[in-house]
Amino acid sequence: MAKKGARELVALICSECKSQNYITERNKINMEAKLQINKYCKTCRKQTSHKETTKLK
Repeated sequence: MAKKGARELVALICSECKSQNYITERNKINMEAKLQINKYCKTCRKQTSHKETTKLK
């Protein structure tokens, strides 16, 4: 079986309402900067910027 050595789980929070909407994986060796993606926020009801955080609920 393959190892998951460089992958880590990160949570994405909305930059406007600060709600945690998505959980994803990222490769910490290839991506040294924090992840920032435009995604749909259910509470804001629009597409906003989501930033990476390590706190998982």
